[in-house]
Amino acid sequence: MRTRPIIPRKRLRTALLATAAVLLAACGGNPTRPEAPAPVQAPPPELKVGLALGGGAAKGFAHIGVIKMLEANGIRVDTVAGTSAGSVVGALYASGMDPFAMQQKAVALDESSIRDVRLFSGGLVQGRALQDYVNAQVEGRPIDRLPRPFAAVSTQLETGKRTVFVRGNTGQAVRASSSIPGVFEPVAIAGRHYVDGGVVSPVPVDAARQLGADFVIAVDISTKARGTAPSDMLGIVNQSIAIMGQRAGAEELSRADVVIRPEVATIGPADFEQRSAAILAGERAALAALPSIRAKLAELSVARTRDHQARHEREQREAARLACLQQEPGRIARLLNREPDCDAAGASASN
Repeated sequence: MRTRPIIPRKRLRTALLATAAVLLAACGGNPTRPEAPAPVQAPPPELKVGLALGGGAAKGFAHIGVIKMLEANGIRVDTVAGTSAGSVVGALYASGMDPFAMQQKAVALDESSIRDVRLFSGGLVQGRALQDYVNAQVEGRPIDRLPRPFAAVSTQLETGKRTVFVRGNTGQAVRASSSIPGVFEPVAIAGRHYVDGGVVSPVPVDAARQLGADFVIAVDISTKARGTAPSDMLGIVNQSIAIMGQRAGAEELSRADVVIRPEVATIGPADFEQRSAAILAGERAALAALPSIRAKLAELSVARTRDHQARHEREQREAARLACLQQEPGRIARLLNREPDCDAAGASASN
């Protein structure tokens, strides 16, 4: 008679557990985990282009030429900030006025209509006429109701601090931004007095960033010291302001993505009869800057898309990991006392 081999009890128990595990798995004891739904990838947000228009009195007509060429070549401006003369052009542009309409108004502008001289006050010009002119052009809308986000930069006389107007009376903010010390009376607003923004921010790059711009095009028309003294009072004051704000202005200007510098050195701050020449200078400078603007916009767009994709992949990994943590472990995992590897699940979600 043939005898059967005796199987040790320990081996028999191990074999039975293994068999049970196989049977449980076959019967759905360790169900397949549903995959976490992948987050829908939204397209990266469009870049917001901001325009920072500097001060320069009559040279400010050059801003109109710059805007004309940017629009004609498909560069859409989303926000605009202005200092002094730049705030005048910026307010009209932010109101929805197109650059050709601005040019027509500039050509037809009677300088005396925005100059209200008043003797024996804090300045030769009161500035109320300029305020009324701007408000008429923007149809009386306050800054925060203009179609395009706008900021006017001024200097608070009591503290010397930069003030950025982004709400309230549009004409009054422009007047405050344009009140050249010694020429215009300081503007009183809510118990404070304000003078030309060129003292602290000749080209308001930072204000354009504050409005949400990702890419800032700055237009610098400021007066540069050329070894000779201006002969008229407005020229002296204008150059003095430029010298005072030169260092701070250079630092702020370095934070722009592109700087456009129209050739307006021969145009004096009071040379309103050269408005057409200033507009033409702005057009030429903007055209020359277009290759740089396009190249840098494309570079920033690629970087933005890459960052957006990386963020989306991180969100996918986190969603998979959280879904894994919320699932109950299968019976086999419980039997073997094993927890699911949710970190691995998250890592595989983005592959």
